[in-house]
Parts: sequence; structure tokens; C-alpha cells
Amino acid sequence: MLDWLIFADPTVQVLAAWIEDGRAEIVTSSDCREELVRVLAYPRLPASAAERERALVHYDRRAIPCTPLMPGTACPPLPECRDRDDQKFLELARDSGACWLITKDRHLLKLARKIQVQGFFFEVLDPIESEMRLSSPSPNALS
Repeated sequence: MLDWLIFADPTVQVLAAWIEDGRAEIVTSSDCREELVRVLAYPRLPASAAERERALVHYDRRAIPCTPLMPGTACPPLPECRDRDDQKFLELARDSGACWLITKDRHLLKLARKIQVQGFFFEVLDPIESEMRLSSPSPNALS
């Protein structure tokens, strides 16, 4: 999210364009939004208070809240992420029915190499290959 909202990282330009024109959606949960708020407050983040606030407002305008699953709903099991703070992203991808979980998080990427999670895919964005790789399939949700 920071690569899109704060840094304008070239590796996410294709995704940013898709989000802006409605070809892709971002789904969120209260836990994931709280994580973004926490990360935006990091003192070492090179952004002013106004830029941080604009980023959160922009996110809130684009992100679609995922309705929590009803207790007792049968779900595919998820692997346990080494960093428990990252488990919420796996759960959100599963619960929202996302096509992709796109991340640069090293714990999630390490987990992705070890196990295939049915129903969505981990994707590493490479600045050179991202447009080619992402232009083929038509995603309907990103988390």
C-alpha cells in the first residue's frame, strides 16, 4: 500500500492505474486498515502529516470493506505465517475471494514458496515484468 499511496513506486504503476480506473479492486478489513494507519504513523516514513492523511483518505475511497465470514463458515485452511501480524492478510484474501494477494512482505513471500494456498495466488512485482505479467489475467480483487 505504501508503494502505491506514498512512494509512487514504478513496480505498482500498472496496479495503481487499474485501481484508479476500476479494473481492479482493493479489499480491506478493519484489521488491515488499522495496520495501514499504524504504518503511516511510523516516524521514519518520509511523508508529511498532510501526505499521510491524504494517503489514508485515498485508500478509504478505493478500498472495499470485506464482510467478515459468519462464525462456523467452512473455509479452506490457511498456512500459519511466521509473522502473526501478517496472518490477517491471508485471511482477508481468503475471506474476500480475492484472485491475488500481492505483496513484497518477506514472510508472506517465503510462505508462498513453501505452500500453494488454494483460491488465490501470491505475486512478486518486478518493475520490468509487472506490466506484462499483470496485463494477461483480469483480476477482480486485490488485497
